[in-house]
Amino acid sequence: MTAAAIAVFVAAALIPIVPAVLRGHDVGSVARRPRAAMLLDGVTAGAMIALAGTAAIIATTTGPARGAGLVIATCAAMAAAVGGGGFVVRVVLWTGGVSPHRKSGENTDPPTHPDDDGSESGPLRGGRVIGYLERATVAATLLAGWPEGLAVILAVKSLARFPELRAPHASEQFIMGTFASVLWAASMSGVCYLVVH
Repeated sequence: MTAAAIAVFVAAALIPIVPAVLRGHDVGSVARRPRAAMLLDGVTAGAMIALAGTAAIIATTTGPARGAGLVIATCAAMAAAVGGGGFVVRVVLWTGGVSPHRKSGENTDPPTHPDDDGSESGPLRGGRVIGYLERATVAATLLAGWPEGLAVILAVKSLARFPELRAPHASEQFIMGTFASVLWAASMSGVCYLVVH
């Protein structure tokens, strides 16, 4: 049964590959069809949540993963945390009234926030890379058993972004994006914890 939990968790980690491939074929389609992009993000995030939740439930009824299973589960947690977080963040932003896939000139609100995997324009630049790095470091510190590292990560990010947060709506986007990103990475680390313990 431990192998089943690991397999489901690996499937959750691999799901972001499908929309990445779909988007790679026609990069401009995101700008032309924001509703389709948000539907793709929602379906991807929902599928990852369902599979990760299933892996967590299976893991609670099985023994701990050892050896190769431990390594595979840890790699799956890192991949799911980093690769899937952008979809979750975009859905949270969209739910909060921010459209990361909006066409330029469509709205006066800044189109980017710190963890958005969409446009790189607006007051908070570099969001895609910052989001990847944030989720990777959050997952790594939790998987390494050093939860205090979360305080360091959030302090560094907040201090680095502080001057940019004066722009209209930037602080709301920053808070929503950061919370969604950190909670996603922490939840993937939690699923890994259930699988390996």
